[in-house]
Amino acid sequence: MRKQWDVYTAFDWPERLEPDAHWYMSPELVSIHGTETWERLGEAERRRLSFHEIVNFFSFVLLGERPLIEGMTHRMYRKATLGPVTDYLHHFVAEENKHMIMFGMFCSRYHGGIYPEKKLVLPREYAKGEEDIAFFCKVLIVEELGDYYNLKMMGDERIHPLVAKINKVHHIDEARHLAFGREFLSEMAEQYLGKWSADERASFQKWLVEYLRSSWGDFYNPAVYRDAGLADGYGVRKMALEHPACRAMREAVSDKLIRYFLEIGLLDAAPSL
Repeated sequence: MRKQWDVYTAFDWPERLEPDAHWYMSPELVSIHGTETWERLGEAERRRLSFHEIVNFFSFVLLGERPLIEGMTHRMYRKATLGPVTDYLHHFVAEENKHMIMFGMFCSRYHGGIYPEKKLVLPREYAKGEEDIAFFCKVLIVEELGDYYNLKMMGDERIHPLVAKINKVHHIDEARHLAFGREFLSEMAEQYLGKWSADERASFQKWLVEYLRSSWGDFYNPAVYRDAGLADGYGVRKMALEHPACRAMREAVSDKLIRYFLEIGLLDAAPSL
């Protein structure tokens, strides 16, 4: 276990950030990179967009970690479920709480708050073990997608050093969380999948693909485009979701995650994103 860090003293927070003056997200990771809309933007406009995109990315991870903390604490002392790893989960939850503070401080200081989530959660019936498997799939989706971005940005000298450091700190912690999550989810899949009917498996796979697509939808935020000065934010979102360059990016980022779901039997075929 690495040395503990203090979220309140780990970073030097500038008094303010100028959206046009720096890159805040690696250009290749900006949601509309590779599109005709991106090509029409000037350098300052691209940097301004990257600022709002990093706020959106930090909001995505923060909002993904909020139910993670709730779900982990709910599961900690459930008999015969997570007992053997409860001690680690206390450490896990403490780190995730620090991540929320870290991302929240950035968004509040420099943007006035986070971008709210748009997901609608509907009640549903679960097969045996499915609720826990679905929960850990949600955790893994947020962490795997986020870690891809963390890795790309933590060493990118083009972007603001504060943003690079936040990405690095997050990646170091998440590397352990991801290893735990993959192992635990594999064990649950092995324990329960064979007990599900064909209809239950099909229903779960449909939900998993829809959740993954919904998570990607959060990366194409009309409010981000509006705040960055682009006209018709919803039109830009629609364009990006359908554009071949953006689809190729989603599939590249998701490749490792989808291969894992295929390997442990949670998916039978790679979905189109």
